[in-house]
Amino acid sequence: MNALRLGPILRWVDATRATVWVETDEPASVEVLGHIERTFTIAGHHYALVVIEGLTPGTDHPYEVRLDGQRVWPLPEAEFPPSSIRTLDEAGPRRLTFGSCRLAGPRTMPLRLDALFSRFDTGLDALAALGQELMEQPATARPDLLLLLGDQVYADDPSPHTVETFADRHGQERAVVTDFEDYTTLYRDSWLDDPRVRWLLSSVPTAMMFDDHEVIDDWGTSASWVDDMREREGWDDRFSGALMAYWVYQHLGNLSPGQLDEDELYRAVRGEADAADHLRKVLFEADREREGSRWSFGRDLGEVRLLVLDTRATRVLEEGHRDMLDPVEWRELEEGVEGARHLLLASSVPVVYAQGFHELQAWSERVAAGAWGRRAAAFAEWLRRRLSLSGWPSFPRSLDRLMALLADLSAGRRGPRPESITLLSGDVHHGYVAALGWPDDPVERSPTHQVVTSPLRNPLLPHERLAQHFAASRLGSRLTARLARAAGAGPARFDWERREGIDFANQVSTLEFDDAQVSLQTEAAVRRRGRLALRTLWRCRLA
Repeated sequence: MNALRLGPILRWVDATRATVWVETDEPASVEVLGHIERTFTIAGHHYALVVIEGLTPGTDHPYEVRLDGQRVWPLPEAEFPPSSIRTLDEAGPRRLTFGSCRLAGPRTMPLRLDALFSRFDTGLDALAALGQELMEQPATARPDLLLLLGDQVYADDPSPHTVETFADRHGQERAVVTDFEDYTTLYRDSWLDDPRVRWLLSSVPTAMMFDDHEVIDDWGTSASWVDDMREREGWDDRFSGALMAYWVYQHLGNLSPGQLDEDELYRAVRGEADAADHLRKVLFEADREREGSRWSFGRDLGEVRLLVLDTRATRVLEEGHRDMLDPVEWRELEEGVEGARHLLLASSVPVVYAQGFHELQAWSERVAAGAWGRRAAAFAEWLRRRLSLSGWPSFPRSLDRLMALLADLSAGRRGPRPESITLLSGDVHHGYVAALGWPDDPVERSPTHQVVTSPLRNPLLPHERLAQHFAASRLGSRLTARLARAAGAGPARFDWERREGIDFANQVSTLEFDDAQVSLQTEAAVRRRGRLALRTLWRCRLA
């Protein structure tokens, strides 16, 4: 009997429409709430994205999944509530929950001393804890959107079970991700490792953006990094497999039903018996073009506008012209920020960091470009790969441009001022909240904040935590600032002050928008009375 291989995953939801994504064992007609979609095939794997229309606004719609008329979801042995689609209500508060960086698990602390610093206890899963809490509450308590901001899978750190699967397939004792087939295993292991996560993804609308680990650590750090990777044997197959997997497992569900209708690649894939070769060719060639690959997306939740930036695939890495976003991306961003009552700007990598780490990136950028000579440049290149110095401060021209845009927007120089501007990020495996300001331009402004929430499940090791504490200290900030100035990096044209954090717990955050008020709650996964739960790290008002 045909069965679900993965899913269902609830993706796009508005007041009257929704999309539900599934992967099946065999080709099938997939039915959800009377709407039917035929699967399409990629490299022998079968997928469908069912578009459901005509739903009632502000209503909970329980649903089943049928394959060729046979019910396959919910599972007969399921011990959780029925999956349902909660459509947007035109009135009432809006809630968005987000986080990033989740290793597949469970894992345990190894006994061999030589493995202690590479394999470690991943701790309690904040995504599973969120699912546990929401399944015990009414549907009205669920967020309007769950945003996963990168590292949904770790291609460079697969779970022990995934490694065994790779070894069985490749005939190697220790296999690594090599192609699209291996990526399908990564996604399956990550999204099926806890029934609470599977229920959560089936019942809360979810949007996703990749970060480096969906490909490999430090993806897109520099032009020389790209050159080195492309010289590796098997890199093209691995990279094209990563893009193909991202397209089908993550990107498609970010699109609205209208965008799906207009998407030429989606239409072509559905028209082929097996679209693997076509998809591989289109995505691989697009990556070789500076302005070829478009992964960014937006979504309006009433008067809340969410813009999610692709800060990996659209980087311009040519030395002397480095830019976090290419010209097309910049144009879309500048047009998209205008006219929102509340603006959420999401980037997998933070815009502002602990001051010391921020300045260290500015220093590495100058030295890697040759400010201290060739030998120092080689060292700076090694260091920025080793320490993942590849956020917005490593692209100073981009950072200045983004901050100038936010300064004008928050001051009302690009139309009416938003009532709040909030930058959402992950990546760094700790959480904090920072308030942004422009002291040299003292006008009335929209409250502007950076909120970083990471990881969902992938804590830093003790020595890594110490390094982050040092970067956030006054001494660390002063030392790195002197280094940056000595290398010719100018001071930032804006200020930021940490309001909450830093905290290293496995965590998840929820923003609530109620008329003009914006509140944030960040919670950590804990075990309470023998069961998984969430504990509040901080609550604060952002507007």
